[in-house]
This record gives sequence, structure tokens and C-alpha cells, in this order.
Amino acid sequence: MSRSVLLVEDDRVLRNSLREALSVEGYDLKTAASLADARAQLQHLSPGKAIDLVVLDLGLPDGDGESLLVELRQSSNTPVIVISAREAEGHKIQLLDQGADDYLVKPFGIGELLARIRVALRHRGHASEPALVHYRHGSLEVDLRTRRVQVSRVEVHLTPTEYALLARLVRQAGQVVTHRQLLSDVWGAEHIDQTHYLRLYMGQLRAKLEVNTADPQHLLTEPGVGYRLAESEETG
Repeated sequence: MSRSVLLVEDDRVLRNSLREALSVEGYDLKTAASLADARAQLQHLSPGKAIDLVVLDLGLPDGDGESLLVELRQSSNTPVIVISAREAEGHKIQLLDQGADDYLVKPFGIGELLARIRVALRHRGHASEPALVHYRHGSLEVDLRTRRVQVSRVEVHLTPTEYALLARLVRQAGQVVTHRQLLSDVWGAEHIDQTHYLRLYMGQLRAKLEVNTADPQHLLTEPGVGYRLAESEETG
């Protein structure tokens, strides 16, 4: 089962970069750009859909992320990794004493963040599962590590958005991903009602990846629900 991570970060560029990196590693990523958004998501979780870890920025538009850390520690032991440009040692110590599991100073390497997430989850008894990074079904092959997409061994060029959409489907190959999930994960939570984005980009993807767009074999539609990528013939 994918571990669920809530990323609380108001910088759109960084948020999108981290969204892509964490999704590639197999995490079920949710994002929030403010304290209010983060609180709303934490308070309205679906049954059985607990957040396994929070990556928390401090400088948010409606307050300091420190307040959310304090609230979380009053009700749960969900691991929290703070990310901030603030370098003062005293402040780091204060946040760690308040219950943060780790503190990363911006700018930081994606690899380091991923390693610290694995450590934080392991300390809570959550074993990390190998990420699916290579997908193959019939003529279609996708390598998320190298960002290569091939059809019948011929490399296919995708736009950044097309690639992000395909990578999101690869992460959950064989399972239905709803319209709202795709819109939130690829375009952001503010776009969850704009299904025309999906129709447009799914059409573009099928034109590049399917032999016959009228009879798709890889990118499958679940009417009224979402889309499903055919199950991978690879296991890792």
C-alpha cells in the first residue's frame, strides 16, 4: 500500500517539483498551499485514509507552520518533516523539541528529503515498499527514473504535463484514478472541477501512445469515474 504524504508548501514551483518526485517514488501525495487548506484536509480524511507523514513549510500565507506542528502533536504521532529557509539553530532545536521528526533547510536535495522521509516512516514502523519505476504493457514502456517513454522501442516526446499525467497513472497502474485525484495531483487542488483538462490531455496522450485511439489498449476510460492504465507486465 502506498504511504500517504501531505505536503504543505505555498511555493508553487517547489510544490510541483516535490509532487512529481514523491509521486515517482510511489507516495500517495496530497498538497496544501496554506494552513487552512492543510487543516481542512486533515480534518476531512476519508475513513481508512490516514496521512502517514507531513512535509511542512513554515512560512505560509496565513500563518506559521509551527502552529500546525503543535496542533498535530496534540492529537497524533504522525511524522512531520519541517522544510524552511530559516537556519537559526535555536529555532531548529525548538521545533524538534516540539515534536518535529526532522528539519531540512532550503534549498535541499530531493534525494536527501526522500531519504529522511524513509527514515521517519521507518521509525514509526512503516516499512518502505519498493517503488514501481518501470512500466511495460504491450508496446508501451515507461521508465520513471530516466523519464523515458517508448512505444515499440521508439522514444516518444511528451510535454511536462503529459508526462506528469502518465507518471501519475503509472504509479497506480491497474487501478482506477478518479478525475478529481488526477486533476489535484497533476494540476493542483484548485483545478479539481476542470475535467476538460483531462479530456484534452488524455486525448493527446492516446494520440502519442495508442496504435488505435478508437480502441485504446493502455489508457483506459472508466466512464463517469476516471482513468486506468492497464496493469504493468513488470514488477518493479
